[in-house]
Formats: sequence, C-alpha cells, structure tokens
Amino acid sequence: MDTKNKGFDTKLIHSGDFENQFGAAVTPIYQTSTFAFKSANHGAALFDGKEKGYIYTRIANPTIDALEHKLADLENGFGAVVFASGMGAVSTLYAAMLKSGDHIVSSAAIYGPSRSLMETFFKDFGVASTFIDTSNLDEIEKAIRPNTKLLYVETPTNPTISLTDLKKASEIAHKHGVLLAVDNTFSSPYLQKPLDLGADIVLHSLTKFINGHADIVGGALIAKDPEIYARLRKTMTYFGANMDPHQAYMVIRGVKTLSIRVERAVENAIKVAEFLENHPKIAWVAYPGLKSHPQYELAKKQMKAPGTMISFGVKGGLKAGKTLMDNVHLALLAVSLGGVESLIQHPASMTHASLRKEARESAGISDELVRFSVGIENVEDIIEDLDNALKMI
Repeated sequence: MDTKNKGFDTKLIHSGDFENQFGAAVTPIYQTSTFAFKSANHGAALFDGKEKGYIYTRIANPTIDALEHKLADLENGFGAVVFASGMGAVSTLYAAMLKSGDHIVSSAAIYGPSRSLMETFFKDFGVASTFIDTSNLDEIEKAIRPNTKLLYVETPTNPTISLTDLKKASEIAHKHGVLLAVDNTFSSPYLQKPLDLGADIVLHSLTKFINGHADIVGGALIAKDPEIYARLRKTMTYFGANMDPHQAYMVIRGVKTLSIRVERAVENAIKVAEFLENHPKIAWVAYPGLKSHPQYELAKKQMKAPGTMISFGVKGGLKAGKTLMDNVHLALLAVSLGGVESLIQHPASMTHASLRKEARESAGISDELVRFSVGIENVEDIIEDLDNALKMI
C-alpha cells in the first residue's frame, strides 16, 4: 500500500508492508543470515547493484527493510537505517559525518554516552567538539568554526528538558554549510518531525517510545537526502551494527500503537507535572507543558504535545532524591524511558555518571535532578505513589 498521503496512524499500521508468499497479516520474520541466488549471474547482478534483492542480513533483510521504510515514512525522510542499539546509531552518525580535523557542535545535555563517546574515542581520532546550550541560538552561532561539519541537537534535552528551536537552528547551520542532526528520541515522530523543520538527519533510540514495551534495544537514523542516506547505510554495513530481524519484528509490532500510547502518557504527564509543581517538597519542575517552562510557547509551536518526560528537583538535594527513589513502588527505579510503565531515575549517578561532574553541572544536570518517564498507568495511582514517597523525605 502506498501510504505517502495517508494519516499518521494509518502509516503506523500499514507503512512498510510488502507482499509475502502466504499473505501474512503481519510482517514475517526473515530469520536468516544469508540468501540464495537464482544463478551465478543473479548473484553478480545483486553485488553489482544492477538488480534489487538480498545477499546477507548485515547488508539488508526484508523484515528490517519493512521497519526502515516505516520509519522513513513516519519522519517524512528519504530513507532510514536501523541498528542493534541506539549507540550503534550514534557511533555510525559520528563516523559517517566526521573525520580527523573536523569539529562538531552539540547540545551539552544529551544522553551521557553520546557525549562521552565524542569526548573520548572520537577525540582520539582527531575530532574536536564543543558542547553548548543549544536552546540559546547565539551560542550556536558563536560555536561554529570553519571546520564544523555537524550540529547535533537533542530536543527536549536529556535530562534537563530544554528545547532548541529547530527551524532557526537549521537556518544557522545551513548558512555555515553545516549539517543538522536531531536526536528525536524524547518526542518520537508522533510529537515532533525535525526533518520538516529543516534537519538533515534524525536519530532515535528505538528502545524508547517507538518500540514502547521495554523488551528490545535498537536505534535508527533517518536522512532527508539520498546522498546522506547512502553514507549512513555504507557505514552501518562496514561497522556490522545492523539490527537483527527478530528485533525489527518486535519494533514493527510495538510502533503500531505509538500514537495511542503517547497520547495517554501525555495526558498523565500533564497532571503529574502540575501535582509536582504544587508540592511543597519539590524545588522546581521542568516540563514543556507547564507555563513556567521558559520554552512553553516554542513547545506549542514545534511539538504536537509537550511529551511525557519530566525532570524535577527535590528539596534536600541528593539525599532527598535517593529517599524518594527508594520509596516509590509503582514507578520502576530504572534507566530508559518511553515505555508503557512509569520509570524514575537519578541522572547524576546513573545515565550521566560517565560525564565529569563539571561537565554535568555545566549542562544543568545537578545532583538534585530526578528524571521521571510517565507511563500509561492510571494517573491517580502514579500521583499517589509519588506523594507517598515524598512523605518519607
């Protein structure tokens, strides 16, 4: 089915479907490492690119193709490449777009390993990096150098929940001949479409909202331009960072309910954020759906809804935050996000522990910061769980 002009929910269900031998209602799992050729000439034509088909799952696989076509369709991109993990996608993005002597400008408050990878491995390979508050457009302009090749933005940021104006950021980047890549994990394509706002590449940890059930890990890159897509595809193939067909099947199954899962979680998040903002033991709340958020208006313009991720500070600092996390019972004390279950974690000692304390603090990741991923449970139960835990402080 051609879903190009169909609605988002229709794309979730039908985009990427292909004809299969027995007319299966769901995409089959092609759990095979290799594919047989019809003849020597057929094999030669596939390797030469003169015919379309499959050679080896590291290169391409029908189940994986179905997922890639779906994701490209959902993000309005030319093509997608999926990976065994989100960090496989990050590593491939860096390796495909940067070389020794190049420079990257990035959001300071991004996923910890994404920053650590750049500041360690890629630094050793001769790539320079500057980490800034990309919500401040003047800082982006000032940070770009003649050798800058990539502006890498996460919006909302992990875990400070600040927003970058993607349309204006893309204008600045392109004015200097710089590509804009956006980690869209915190929003999913249901809430935000960076390619439509000027980005060149979108990144997702498929582990999060897109799969949505905390049972696989995976990553994806979606490119607007055929040439960029080809570079990403080639790099993934050489790295061997491909997704497994069964992983792809699980993501295809999970993504079909993306919109209804996110809608319910957003409804809950708004109520949870309002509860926290009015609680006497909470110092501050960062959530784009609150008018107190400094980019409340940008969120309304750029996103379909404010998302399901909340960060907040507990009065009493680190000790109080640990007491809170040790006394919740409904929310799971676990890293990750975007699943049907509510999750709570402490970034300074967990997801961002790999960063130097100075780097964390400069990015706004204080010791008191708690990150909450709101799930789809009954919101009254979520609030009761938080309230009971806060009483223990």
